[in-house]
Amino acid sequence: MERKQPEDAAAVRRRNLGSVLRHIAEHGPCARTEIAAATGLAHGSVTALVADLIDRGLVGEDDAQRSGGRGRPGRPLRVLARRAMSLAVQITSEELRAVLADLAGEVVWRDAVAHRCATGDPDAMADAVAAVVRRGGAAVRAGDVLVRVVIAMAGPVRDDQAQTVVVAPDFGWMRPVRLGEMVSRRLPGIGCPVDVINDGNAAALAEFHARPATRGLVLIEAGTGIGGGIVVDGRIWAGGHGVAGEPGHVPVAWDGPDCVCGARGCLVCFAGPEAVLTAAGLGEVLRREGVRVASDRLVGALENGEAAAVAAVGRAGRALGAAVLSISALLDVDEIVLGGTLAQWFPWLGPIVAEALAGRRRLAPAMEPAIVPAVLGADAMVAGAIEFARHAVLSDPAVVPVARGPVPPGRAAAAVPG
Repeated sequence: MERKQPEDAAAVRRRNLGSVLRHIAEHGPCARTEIAAATGLAHGSVTALVADLIDRGLVGEDDAQRSGGRGRPGRPLRVLARRAMSLAVQITSEELRAVLADLAGEVVWRDAVAHRCATGDPDAMADAVAAVVRRGGAAVRAGDVLVRVVIAMAGPVRDDQAQTVVVAPDFGWMRPVRLGEMVSRRLPGIGCPVDVINDGNAAALAEFHARPATRGLVLIEAGTGIGGGIVVDGRIWAGGHGVAGEPGHVPVAWDGPDCVCGARGCLVCFAGPEAVLTAAGLGEVLRREGVRVASDRLVGALENGEAAAVAAVGRAGRALGAAVLSISALLDVDEIVLGGTLAQWFPWLGPIVAEALAGRRRLAPAMEPAIVPAVLGADAMVAGAIEFARHAVLSDPAVVPVARGPVPPGRAAAAVPG
């Protein structure tokens, strides 16, 4: 049997540094003795690790001393949120949406700009993303550090060194694109990692953190097609090839229409916006005015009880019910969240999906996940990308360099979720 190699001292220290910072972020202000008790680290180790975090400008001491217990009174510790900044860029079919946020997730700068990139031209997209990152980087104040750039876009992403987008049909990228590497090359001296994550996974992570009681969820989100993501215990599950959490390509009818993925009868063919809106007689509105306007028209038609609209959503709901049965049997998550246009249509979809689950509910009521609408709307993807970056920094604070001079006074974070 192969022996597991022991961690070297540097790796252990980095891990412990993250444990201390996460505890302060989640429970601060707190004393060193509290950190030692909660993490199981020796008090002397905690003292040394806290000194390291203070040197990096990530932690500060309150002026007010906390008394009680043995020894001299200690100053409670807080995270200095503004020291470590993260930049999220969401790529949509029409524009780039960017947000710069601190370690508490507070947004300090945002931008949205049309990219005008031709279909099938990843080089132009990398140029446009790099330009947005440069603008966001310029908003980082002196003394603070940009520690992570996270790009969210449609399509499965391989977690390799190049941060490769495996395929992105919405953008005409029909072969792997080393997007992270391409953007990094255009930003010499950026000094921080550039990550690429699937936008559905980002939205799922944001929805997870908006629901503190859940242990795991699957997001099914309709935008141009149907995407989504899986989050369990606060971590995205993308699978071995980056393609897990693509509910739009769960087959729900073997005799259904051909799908662009190469299969037949996928969920997107029945519940995707194009399929639903076309079946409801709103295909021309969709082509002329876009998904948002056409979806609003559909809601009006549903409220008026128009037959074509009711039939289209009924078909979508039955397909969603079949997909949810498969997903819940495999993953047993607490919640299945419907986002995008599916959230807008939820008052009509929800009862149909519930009816599809009725048989299993009678057999094993405790096994049924809650079917709920998304709560974050259009901001979910950039919020999830920022959360992804925050988690990376809280887990490995050593990515933040030691401050060369006094850290500018900034907002000390109250307790923030880790």
